[in-house]
Amino acid sequence: MTVSTPPSGRIFDALNATAVRTTDGLRELYEDPGEMARRKAVDRIHEAARVVIGRSSLVFVASAGADGSCDVTPRGGPPGFVSVLDEFTLALPDATGNKRLDTAHNIVETGRAGLIFVIPGRATTLRVNGRACVSADPRLLERLTAVGKPPRSAFVVEVEEAYQHCPKAFLRGNAWKPEQWLADDAVPSSAEITLSHLDLPGLTIEEIRRQERESLLHRYE
Repeated sequence: MTVSTPPSGRIFDALNATAVRTTDGLRELYEDPGEMARRKAVDRIHEAARVVIGRSSLVFVASAGADGSCDVTPRGGPPGFVSVLDEFTLALPDATGNKRLDTAHNIVETGRAGLIFVIPGRATTLRVNGRACVSADPRLLERLTAVGKPPRSAFVVEVEEAYQHCPKAFLRGNAWKPEQWLADDAVPSSAEITLSHLDLPGLTIEEIRRQERESLLHRYE
């Protein structure tokens, strides 16, 4: 991933100049966590967490490159598309997307990843952090056929922390309340955002929409 250097004088620079610089300074802003919050992280997948992973159809993968650049990407599939290999190990099939391979590059460089498992319509979430690698081992990939065929590679995560995440964000954001959702025309479409970002002469929104439709036809490849 290429990270550009922004010009100086932006709002961030002014706020960063007075930002919190130490963990002690950060802790002064908040009360100490409660006993349950301190003790809830475990180093393996217990049975309840295994059930959540088996029901989850959406997971967000966080990673960082060797240069410190960060990335978060959503990954989805049929419930249970992420496999629990044993109580310490998860395998997430890497369905082909835009082929930028941002997450894969980061995992190769730093060997770390963080996951948040989501079950649409439910407030239950599960966070998993740990060591990670990108595997192309055929013996593993042939087991990861939730979308109909083996992937080209898989993200393998060795659990160092696993814990239930507070549901407040979903409640505050009305994530699962359709009556609170915005109308389709209230925000730019993905095609409109792409057109704005690419800024290529001759490129039309109709062409981008065509490419999006074609890519969705092969969404599991």
